Amino acid sequence: MTRDDVLLRRAVDADARPAADVWLRSFAAALQTVRCAHDEADVRDWFARVLVPQYETWVAVTEITVTGVLVLHSEEVKQLYLDPNQRGQGLGDRFIVLAKRQRPGGLSLWTFQVNGPARRFYERHGFTEAERTDGRRNDEREPDVRYVWRPQA
Repeated sequence: MTRDDVLLRRAVDADARPAADVWLRSFAAALQTVRCAHDEADVRDWFARVLVPQYETWVAVTEITVTGVLVLHSEEVKQLYLDPNQRGQGLGDRFIVLAKRQRPGGLSLWTFQVNGPARRFYERHGFTEAERTDGRRNDEREPDVRYVWRPQA
């Protein structure tokens, strides 16, 4: 699949379930040591009731399926998950370019401290570490780290 075969567009209601499925597959593959605090039904409900209708949710789609999801809320990247077979193919880069274009004044995000690949990805895109917690702020109770990106003056 080439870069041109994947379209980034705003999510519609019908994308909620496939986007949630991407989130579930990605979480399971990338965060094997992290306990998922919500079952599949809760995640799908959260996408259908909250993320797609209330937040700025973007999906990466091919002719047949959703392969990635980006959720923005205010200046925060709330979610960025790719189907495991899409990692390393530039889709995450495209989502970050999109997020920066949508929020040119700056962005922030949280990721788990144990997620080294994500941390390296965000750092490669100009995000800098701003804060660490012991996990009290997230449902998984997993130590996390907040990153920020500010445009060059």
